[in-house]
Amino acid sequence: MNGPVPRLGDAPDSPFPDPLADPREDGLLAWGGDLHPGRLLKAYRKGIFPWYEASGPILWWSPAPRAVMLPGGMHISRRLRRSLRQGRFHVSADSCFEAVIAACAGPRHDQDGTWITSDMQQAYIELHRLGHAHSIEIHTEDDELIGGLYGVAIGRIFFAESKFHRRRDASKFALAALMRALETWEFLLCDCQLWNPHLERLGVTLLSGEVFQAALARGTHQPAPVADWRSAIGDVDFSRW
Repeated sequence: MNGPVPRLGDAPDSPFPDPLADPREDGLLAWGGDLHPGRLLKAYRKGIFPWYEASGPILWWSPAPRAVMLPGGMHISRRLRRSLRQGRFHVSADSCFEAVIAACAGPRHDQDGTWITSDMQQAYIELHRLGHAHSIEIHTEDDELIGGLYGVAIGRIFFAESKFHRRRDASKFALAALMRALETWEFLLCDCQLWNPHLERLGVTLLSGEVFQAALARGTHQPAPVADWRSAIGDVDFSRW
């Protein structure tokens, strides 16, 4: 039976509760703490991520079952495939991380606010500076940024955080590019956190908490297959869809 939601200690290296020990139906695991890089990396290694409103405390989540996408498993519609084959857009990685996370935090027609607070943005910008957070960008031929996504990579696991688009399907282009890159670089999976019907149509599947944690234990302890995403993305074949 679930008791009160535990509060994290103030020290960045204070332990998180075990996500499998007494899981809540909504996935809420703990509250408090901060967004120190060490704490964030420890959280992601255990499949835990922060998600909260600016007016409240930091909340830490680890929902189960877990929504993931396996490399090679994205469902690409015929219309999207035709658009990809036209090659009218340019894919890059880590070329403008701050612009991507700012765009992801921008207003959306279906939301009153954003969970990507200023503090959250700064925390992931610091993770990016340290080489742990990465972005995929979609540009027009005129170098206009029209879509992208960002997340955290640890070993051979990528933890996707958010995506955005300024033109139709641009965020799907970014996801397709990410999954092609992860497949090329032999990542084990992409964590998509929470299931929804849209993600299911794109190929997201569900793993039990136990299977997901086993994949993390295996994948996050392997060496990172790519050190420099910005240059390595140039070796990924985006010509065949």
